[in-house]
Amino acid sequence: MRLLIVEDEKRLAVSLAKGLTAEGYAVDVVHDGVEGLHRAGEGVYDLVILDIMLPGLNGYRVCAALRAAGHDVPILMLTAKDGEYDEAEGLDTGADDYLTKPFSYVVLVARVKALLRRRGAGASPVHVHGDLRVDTAARRVFLGEDEVTLTAKEFAVLEQLVVRAGQVVSKAEILEHVWDFAYDGDPNIVEVYVSALRRKLRAGLIRTVRGAGYRLDTGR
Repeated sequence: MRLLIVEDEKRLAVSLAKGLTAEGYAVDVVHDGVEGLHRAGEGVYDLVILDIMLPGLNGYRVCAALRAAGHDVPILMLTAKDGEYDEAEGLDTGADDYLTKPFSYVVLVARVKALLRRRGAGASPVHVHGDLRVDTAARRVFLGEDEVTLTAKEFAVLEQLVVRAGQVVSKAEILEHVWDFAYDGDPNIVEVYVSALRRKLRAGLIRTVRGAGYRLDTGR
């Protein structure tokens, strides 16, 4: 799952990004409404956390513009305001939920998870390929009857391959969706996690397509 945080309080934005990354999400951060609208409009995010008081364009205008353009990405609005009128205005512009600062981080994570569950309610979260079963909602992996314990990053890499089983997923695509916005390290880190998955699952399950990326072998 890939999240976008649009928040001009940089310390808060970085803190939220670190926490949500630890939860297993890929997180990008921008600090003004114009850039937030541009990034959210690319259609690559599963959820947007949107502050209302932003430079450039405020959160109301960003949200309204996204909805007018036909984007249905879930939007969780953040604001220091706490009046009923502000909440109503936020929801009227198309926001899915509303959280007033200061807020509990635990509550924010719960709201994020609830919105993501709601978004994915129409599709089965369980992917079955031979004896491999991956439940992306419960974040559990089974090989045959045995549950396999994965780290958050291992699961996120596997998820990228599972949801596109049989297709080639490039190293760049995995980096973009699994690692956070601040990652500027060695792109070969993907190989490290793929190797770990092969050890924990089955060596032939993830195929290397030379010069292109990786493919989950569906057994066909």
